[in-house]
Amino acid sequence: MTHLTERITVDDKICNGKPTIRGKRITVQTILEFLSAGESREEILKQYPSLEPEDITACLNFAVQLSDRIFTIKEVA
Repeated sequence: MTHLTERITVDDKICNGKPTIRGKRITVQTILEFLSAGESREEILKQYPSLEPEDITACLNFAVQLSDRIFTIKEVA
């Protein structure tokens, strides 16, 4: 298991290697999708009682870190 941050981990044996929260089977993508659909932090924490408020913040910070990278678009011939 690789720790990308204190709360975000990657393990190729968990969720096909997607970034997860503290090694749980809850992906960062899942939490971000809930937030983008308008779910509140409180609603997410009710649905996933093993999560802590800091986990949701870590997901948002992870997305910000990804957005801060430089991307190159390659056209496929």
